[in-house]
Amino acid sequence: MLGLKNKKILILGAGLMQTPAINAAKHLGFKAVVVDANKNAVAVPLADEFYPVDLKDRPALLDLAKELNEKGELKGVFTAGTDFSASVSYVAENLGLPAHSFEAALNASDKVRMRECFEKEGVPSPKFIELDKTFLTQPLPASNIDFPKVVKPCDNMGGRGCRLVRNQNEFNTSVKSAIKNSRSSRAIFEDFMEGQEFSIDSIVYKGTLTITGFADRHIFYPPYFIEMGHSMPSKVPSKIKNELIATFALGIKALGLTCGVAKADIKYTKNGPMIGEIAARLSGGYMSGWTFPYSSGMNLTEEAMKISLGLEPDYLLSNRVSLPWEPHQSVKGKAQPFELYEVSSTLVSAERAWLSIPGRVSKIYGLSEVKQIYGVRDALPRTKEGDVVNFPRNNVEKCGNIIAVGINHEQAYKAAQEAVSSITLRLEKNNAETERFLRGECESDEEGFPPSAFTFSPNGSAKSSVGEGSVIPAGKKTIDCLPESLIPLADSLKDWNHTTLRKTLEKFDEIYPDHPALDGKLFWQAVLRGGIQGALYFADNICNNSLS
Repeated sequence: MLGLKNKKILILGAGLMQTPAINAAKHLGFKAVVVDANKNAVAVPLADEFYPVDLKDRPALLDLAKELNEKGELKGVFTAGTDFSASVSYVAENLGLPAHSFEAALNASDKVRMRECFEKEGVPSPKFIELDKTFLTQPLPASNIDFPKVVKPCDNMGGRGCRLVRNQNEFNTSVKSAIKNSRSSRAIFEDFMEGQEFSIDSIVYKGTLTITGFADRHIFYPPYFIEMGHSMPSKVPSKIKNELIATFALGIKALGLTCGVAKADIKYTKNGPMIGEIAARLSGGYMSGWTFPYSSGMNLTEEAMKISLGLEPDYLLSNRVSLPWEPHQSVKGKAQPFELYEVSSTLVSAERAWLSIPGRVSKIYGLSEVKQIYGVRDALPRTKEGDVVNFPRNNVEKCGNIIAVGINHEQAYKAAQEAVSSITLRLEKNNAETERFLRGECESDEEGFPPSAFTFSPNGSAKSSVGEGSVIPAGKKTIDCLPESLIPLADSLKDWNHTTLRKTLEKFDEIYPDHPALDGKLFWQAVLRGGIQGALYFADNICNNSLS
């Protein structure tokens, strides 16, 4: 890349998800000019030049780009893991730089426009209605609605304001939350898609569509959609995978995306593939910048960036294989819009998240040791000591992520889950939110949420009579006091963080060997409800009667 030392690329966003893009720019020989409204964003120190510009402010971004381009130095505009692909296309289109058209990027940024494009072209996606802020004063009559439904902001990411609406009681507050989390104060209210969910990354280039990551998504904890991780390559049969890819291709065509990247959240339902959304950007959630490069050997961010710079994605073109056009019967007969290719994964990547119950973190155990676990590549905490934490209602509220790699699914899954289960967040004493959680209280429109760490009765609840009348003596190992009813379940019950009941007690005994005498019934209630965090919190607050 000789002669490019004064050439620049404008990168939108300076968060952790943008670090692969900044590194890719430098590897390609370009100066990374980074913009973000947050001057303290984690990747700001990596930038060659940084400007505090709001990514929503398209005119300001264009003015900066024009200034950078006065000497002909600006060669491209790029983002990854943000929801501002339309801002990229706005700037690029005005300066004649390679990108999807601004119109197509808008189609892929606004869920109402997106659904309308799919509907017009007969691409399978949920039936929907749009709700704006007038709903706040004139709500719809919920009695006329056939539940369950899904509500989400028209223009946000990370699952903010997105949830399952299971009944009439959950309707109003759910829609209000979605509207509140929308930049344009609009929400989309749509049919719920029942089925396995997948994430797909791709590059659209000169009439071809190359799949650059096809992952199983692991979604839990209704009424919210919390992604506890993803795994690639997918375990789905090739016939279903090809049907999903064909539907994805039709969706890309319907949106008008032609030059750059596209990612999909897509499900396979009883009626075949159905698209949740397609975005004109690389995926967040560590997929495009971490798990796919680990599993395939290809730097996806770098290959996508080459297109935005007007360069040939040479590695992509020389390492892809042709895919058949195998549409599902629901879309058979539609013309094939692209030549289909894939860059294959030869190793298995597994990303897994760890969670916390509500409270404030006083100490974190195990984080520095997890990278010693064979197969673990990254431990990526989002939470530090002193932070307020909550059981997540969106994908931004998780406490951190582990990424592991193996030669097969079993090896990668085991490494990732072992790492997650080794991390413990101890919470501060005397916290009303922690105690409210441990008492099992929930909001009237969130029945069953948050769930208990360990459940073992048919209705999914923890038995309140466990340990009744018993006392665990001071300093006695709790594993030796396990109630008879729990002994057969010690190695099968696992909490949200893949920690067995046995390992939970072993952790407690290691962290708190000099614990005070513990009321058996209250201690086991705290364990079953809150796992290791509940156990430690109860022991730390032994003189506090608020949990009784």
